[in-house]
Amino acid sequence: MSHAAAQVAPGVHRLGSSLVNFYLVEEDGRYTLVDAGLPGYFDQLPALMNALGADLHDIEAVVLTHGHGDNIGIAERVRTEAQARVHIHGADAQLARTAAAGGGAGNVLGDMWRPSAIRFVVHLLRNGGMKTQRIEDLTTFADGATLDVPGRPTVIGTPGHSHGHCALHLADRGVLFAGDGLCTYNWLKGTTGPQLMPHAFNVSPEQALASLDRLEPIEADVLLCGHGDPWTGGVAAAVAQARDRATR
Repeated sequence: MSHAAAQVAPGVHRLGSSLVNFYLVEEDGRYTLVDAGLPGYFDQLPALMNALGADLHDIEAVVLTHGHGDNIGIAERVRTEAQARVHIHGADAQLARTAAAGGGAGNVLGDMWRPSAIRFVVHLLRNGGMKTQRIEDLTTFADGATLDVPGRPTVIGTPGHSHGHCALHLADRGVLFAGDGLCTYNWLKGTTGPQLMPHAFNVSPEQALASLDRLEPIEADVLLCGHGDPWTGGVAAAVAQARDRATR
């Protein structure tokens, strides 16, 4: 179920599986990890670094879009083994420090019979999703910051999926990391295309919908999500589709 690491934009590589993504950003031989997948994905990272003629220790930073378990999976291991600094929005720092499950606004039991949901849960269990390490040392940031890490992403606060959820914009490369503010695969229902995460996994579905206003004007050729394939049809079009689905 894991997919081979692939370059999805200039100096941006996709890792993870068909169900959960994380990304590696390169700048002049220095690297930033954007999100950190599941614990079972760790071996993908040194393999990719080797293929790039680099080493794990060339990773200087891990930047998290939010603090949920399927986003912080290998962050602590990269922090300790690569001596990388882990960055997260201040409002999600406690989630990452405790590796606590993020609460949502609803109940998913009525959908857990679906094959897509069962497939995700099995994948989560097989890849250590219930054994995520808490992150012992964090650097926090706020909305609007441009981070002094390779790639220099700009932070766009998009709360709703979690209290401190954010998107990350690489303006010079035309790349927007949406985290779980948008997805192109809904693992609960198996639907594809731009959409919000299932309501039950957003701490505030209303806020998640409102946060699309922050993304809509951003110009980016490639939209990269935590779940699903890259979207290249324009951010405004992705937002329009997500809004339409959310208000049906």
